[in-house]
Amino acid sequence: MGVPEAEKEKIFEYRVDGGGGLGLFLVREILSITGMTIQETGRPGEGARFEIHVPPDGYRLI
Repeated sequence: MGVPEAEKEKIFEYRVDGGGGLGLFLVREILSITGMTIQETGRPGEGARFEIHVPPDGYRLI
């Protein structure tokens, strides 16, 4: 049903106590190596939406 505003950054955290997942943490870390970013931009009650920003020099068309 979406991610509450106060939780949007927390879903990307890795916590040793098991309170957070590893998946989105790893996604953000791997994307950051290539200069890309990810954020959750959905609206609570409407669903989650993840946007990945790729810098202009971060892709090529073949």
